Amino acid sequence: MIRKIAIYGKGGIGKSTTTSNLSAALAEKGYRVMQVGCDPKADSTKGLMGGRRIPTVLEQLRLKGDELRLEDIVFEGYGGVLCVESGGPTPGVGCAGRGIISAFEKLAELRAFEVYRPDVVIYDVLGDVVCGGFAMPIREGYAREVFIVSSGEMMALYAANNIAQAIRGFGKRGYARLCGIILNARNIEGEQEIVRRAAAEIGTDVVAYVPRSGDIQRAEAGGGTVFECLEDSPMRAVYEDLAGRVLDLTHDEKGEQQVC
Repeated sequence: MIRKIAIYGKGGIGKSTTTSNLSAALAEKGYRVMQVGCDPKADSTKGLMGGRRIPTVLEQLRLKGDELRLEDIVFEGYGGVLCVESGGPTPGVGCAGRGIISAFEKLAELRAFEVYRPDVVIYDVLGDVVCGGFAMPIREGYAREVFIVSSGEMMALYAANNIAQAIRGFGKRGYARLCGIILNARNIEGEQEIVRRAAAEIGTDVVAYVPRSGDIQRAEAGGGTVFECLEDSPMRAVYEDLAGRVLDLTHDEKGEQQVC
């Protein structure tokens, strides 16, 4: 059965970088992973695709209409990770959240999960505003568990609090649950304690710590994750530990922890 995970966070906090390195780490452990970018920028999966931007579901829908096939929107990246970008509307026209809804509906219509049979699906979701389409992964049962990426910066913690409130609201209806905060450090003084206290205030824990490292930027400049670009980087172990923590805290659709 499939583990279904959503990773939320404020734009610019390093959410997509964290997600891509997590997907790569899970792939290294032998899991078949699908990563779905839910951000109008459509850059969630660039680090898994050699720095290349892939066509989005909405772009392909506009181009091909009813002739759209799975191979038009699902692309294999590093480690066999299946990459999808929902995309967004033409600037100034339409709603970005609605674009996510349309993308999810098309993936379901084409039976993407039944065809590719991933072990883990990770939704990388912009969390500045958790409403409409941006709430789709947790509102409609696409994701069972949620992690929030945050730093100790005020606006990142503000977004984390809003995301947690939304999850609690949907959780009462039997949808997704909050598993914890992934601290993506910005080297703010007292950052770990700041985020620990903030997590406690919203009723969760800091489940992983990702230190700030130039290796992450070097890997991104090379168009990939640390697994692909920096064989000797200590950050590989950081993301491997994150992957293990995520596996410990999540369950498949039957509510059972999986062993690969």
